[in-house]
Amino acid sequence: MRSEFLIFGSPKIEEDEINEVVDSLRKCWLGTGPKVAQFENQFKEYVGAKHAVAVHSCTAALHLSMIASDIGPGDEVITTPMTFAATANSIIHTGGIPVFIDVNRDTMTIDVKQIEEKITTRTKAIIPVHFAGRACQMDEIIALANKYKLKIINDAAHAIETDYHGKKVSNYGNLTTYSFYSTKNLATGEGGMVTTDDGELAEKIKIYGLHGMTKDAWKRFSDTGYKHYEIIYPGFKYNMMDMQAALGIHQLEKIERYSICRKEIWDRYNEAFAELPLFLPAAVEPNTRHAFHLYTILLDLSKVKITRDEFMNLLHRENIGTGVHYTALHLHPYYKERFGYKKGDFPNTEFIGERTVSLPISAKLTDQDVEDVIGAVKNILHNNKK
Repeated sequence: MRSEFLIFGSPKIEEDEINEVVDSLRKCWLGTGPKVAQFENQFKEYVGAKHAVAVHSCTAALHLSMIASDIGPGDEVITTPMTFAATANSIIHTGGIPVFIDVNRDTMTIDVKQIEEKITTRTKAIIPVHFAGRACQMDEIIALANKYKLKIINDAAHAIETDYHGKKVSNYGNLTTYSFYSTKNLATGEGGMVTTDDGELAEKIKIYGLHGMTKDAWKRFSDTGYKHYEIIYPGFKYNMMDMQAALGIHQLEKIERYSICRKEIWDRYNEAFAELPLFLPAAVEPNTRHAFHLYTILLDLSKVKITRDEFMNLLHRENIGTGVHYTALHLHPYYKERFGYKKGDFPNTEFIGERTVSLPISAKLTDQDVEDVIGAVKNILHNNKK
């Protein structure tokens, strides 16, 4: 057993990030300032978007995208229950109705073959959830959006580096939202981004994200002189701080190097677990790039005498941290009670939700960390085969 607990999803933070944060403290730019603007510019160049607006979380990014897309009471937005609550909640907070579509069991992304049958006259948008670093089938989704005049709002919380047919996922659809939470491939502690090629949408999101003010804090208090503001929308306090952007600037510079590290761990896991009673991640589809954000295995419950939760607890005893991505969203109490969902509605999502375990995969992991994970998984499954 390891002597120290291996935290799931712990980010790699180096001296240049630390120094950049200290620089923000010394300059007393604690809120939205020049480093946020720098981070936005660097990020939009990386993903190939014309505009990028930094906010304090992907949840904020999703909520603002709903508002900017004029999603309102009674409007339907199609997405998947194989996601975090923020995806559905962002729809609900505008008065909209999340309409769930089951996922493909292998890819864990939305089953595009089922989308059209759920489109009604009230459908206004589709939120493809690019899961664990894997892109959804965007050609089919774009075709449906064009046919029915729907907006596409990408949930790319797992998919900063992800390419689909040679382009970043931000190139498909109207808006794309990203997460920089501590466990993500690019981590700022908390933080998010919205990208778009539509200047009007970007400006609307920027204003809504800071109280509905026409000028942000950096412009109001800069050395060019005080700028008066006007409130033109009933906005929110969703802006990113310079201290977050200070981390993001350097994290983005290292994202390709870190991606190589995650791919190496991914391959080592695949090789080590090939003969175990597990369903391993599906192969990467041709002409796409996987971000290798999550390494998700599914326990083959027909071949082991423990549940998924028991498996995780046994790993915890070995000082190995894990995650669950995700318990089927439609089976959480709120969604069952509010929308009448029940077990059996989305069988693939439920199959995954009962078996899935995310293992540590991070540029911070040492070779020994990886070997510890592999050894613990092998020993537990060997000792608990049927």
